[in-house]
Amino acid sequence: MMKYIGGEIYRLLRKKSIYIYFSALATGYVLLTLLRASNLDANDIVGDAMNMFSLLPVIAGGFLFAAVYTDDLAAKNLAALVGFGLGKVNIVLAKLVLCALLGAVIYALGPLVMYVAYAMLGFMTSGEAMALVYTEALRIYLLTTAYMVLSGVAVYGLQRTTFAMVTYLLLALGVVSQLLSLLLNWEVVRSVLPSLSNLLMPNISMRLVDGFLMNDGFLSPLIEYILYVAIAAALSIFAFYKKEIEF
Repeated sequence: MMKYIGGEIYRLLRKKSIYIYFSALATGYVLLTLLRASNLDANDIVGDAMNMFSLLPVIAGGFLFAAVYTDDLAAKNLAALVGFGLGKVNIVLAKLVLCALLGAVIYALGPLVMYVAYAMLGFMTSGEAMALVYTEALRIYLLTTAYMVLSGVAVYGLQRTTFAMVTYLLLALGVVSQLLSLLLNWEVVRSVLPSLSNLLMPNISMRLVDGFLMNDGFLSPLIEYILYVAIAAALSIFAFYKKEIEF
């Protein structure tokens, strides 16, 4: 599996579209910041993080999801990978690791781009403000990774690029979470299971990050998050074994 992960990292690092796409996003943010210069001060970087990072599961995570998962579907590589003896479990787990690693890089660089943009305006952001920016980046990173892993069920169960991307985007846009929230906050459901809405991924990630910041109460949401990812990976493996590989 490690050789496969290494090979995939090598493939992605040689993928020019990744550099072009994320460079364009960074450049777009810098230009947008420069255009708003007269209305900004050093503290506005935190508000920017809250607003801009909410878009990252779609505009950054969507691209990563396509590069990691759906490229294999478009190129019909799954049959070749299995044919060469790489187990389906290893394929699913390798993709999970790749999503976590690449997402960590992108979400670590995002706040640095913001810092540079504000520095270009002469605003030197404080360490406290950058800590808040990275806190928000961590929350969105956890969301994005969980959504990519869950969307893997559609990748391996349906093996259709369009269906896989639609599944991811519905999750990343918050459509699924909002519908589930409406259902779980319905008076009939809430009267029986009042805390069930806390198990939605946006709430889990928020409680987890808050728990880390306060150094208190993060164990429960951490376990919930790990279980969420583990169940999503298990469902992907199950779907992969049930679905015939298409050539």
